[in-house]
Amino acid sequence: MALVLHAGNTNKNGFKALIAAEYSDVSVELVKNFEMGVSNKTPDFLKMNPIGKVPVLETPDGPVFESNAIARYITRLKEDNPLYGSSLIEYALVEQWIDFATLEIDANILRWLIPRIGFAVYLPPAEEAAISSLKRALTALNTHLASNTYLVGHSVTLADIIMICNLTLGFSRLLTKNFTSEFPHVERYFWTLVNQPNFCKILGEVKQAESVLAVQSAKKPSQPKEPAKPKVKDEPKKEAKKEVKKEPAESAEEEEAPKPKAKNPLDLLPPSKMILDDWKRLYSNTKTNFREVAVKGFWDMYDPEGYSLWFCDYKYNDENTVSFVTLNKVGGFLQRMDLARKYSFGKMLVIGSDPPFKVKGLWLFRGQEIPQFIIDECYDMELYDWCKVDITDEDQKERVNQMIEDHEPFEGQALLDAKCFK
Repeated sequence: MALVLHAGNTNKNGFKALIAAEYSDVSVELVKNFEMGVSNKTPDFLKMNPIGKVPVLETPDGPVFESNAIARYITRLKEDNPLYGSSLIEYALVEQWIDFATLEIDANILRWLIPRIGFAVYLPPAEEAAISSLKRALTALNTHLASNTYLVGHSVTLADIIMICNLTLGFSRLLTKNFTSEFPHVERYFWTLVNQPNFCKILGEVKQAESVLAVQSAKKPSQPKEPAKPKVKDEPKKEAKKEVKKEPAESAEEEEAPKPKAKNPLDLLPPSKMILDDWKRLYSNTKTNFREVAVKGFWDMYDPEGYSLWFCDYKYNDENTVSFVTLNKVGGFLQRMDLARKYSFGKMLVIGSDPPFKVKGLWLFRGQEIPQFIIDECYDMELYDWCKVDITDEDQKERVNQMIEDHEPFEGQALLDAKCFK
């Protein structure tokens, strides 16, 4: 009997087994037409795995479930398989990095992803904690890879296969270039391995996420009213029921088609002489004489009728006792402000050489008030005190100038960091 893998053809946990099989010259057949939520609920499948999780491997000696166990089983089918290293210590290190890939990388990617795709309650503080833990793990991985091409030894092992499969989910859904650039050795390692023939054959072309996956609305599946259309006859009722159950993706598409996209109220404001993208371009391209070029250019472009400037001060600066946690707070805030990128520009300063660190910001918003949709969608807004800038006040105007150019010292203190949202 051939080995049969029950999993969808895009399941990253199934990929672990298939890539291990390529390296081990083991034949594994991927079951055809596997449908998640249907195939794994059948009596036959539940006999193999009573809780209905995928993947499951059918072997001549019985089924095996849990993806790492399946990958280990396939690897052991080849005697003295180099995927397990060439010594006892290498074997132990392979197992070590498999655990790390599972408990530190995969677990935190899933803690970030699952609420965003609507399978768990989305709680911003929980997401922050997941991102912080993931960054900690990636920092450790980056340090190891600074002097190692692979996780163990000088060739691909099972640890690399499992690590790459877990990272693939993150790279393709959440980890943008802006995020991963902090971990250059992880980037080099990831792109090197996904382009190896045995990985490429199973993974296909891997593309990095251009933006973090948006939080899915929990209210989406309220569509079973659609089948009530054919109410003239009684008979089609049963068929309609089946259709809704069978084609959730289609009904979601139908739901979106008739809905004209609601315009953002800011798009309905009178045109402004300030072109925000022109300012962002000037800011990004100015490398020298910043005050004379970029800051002066800002005031030449600024339209006080079409835009407003705001100072923000973090309300709980006394809690900012750990530098990297404070920086993560600011990074998380800017990430969640992504929905406002078209209508805003921001500078966030983390101030002080010793804790507690102060967090202060300057924001440019379209319109005369802070846009309501930002207040509604970005919970961080309530963590700051907001004050509208009076541009007729020269002191406030100078403070704006200093924040734009990351002037140091700022208000008598050193800058720990300065972040720009543009």
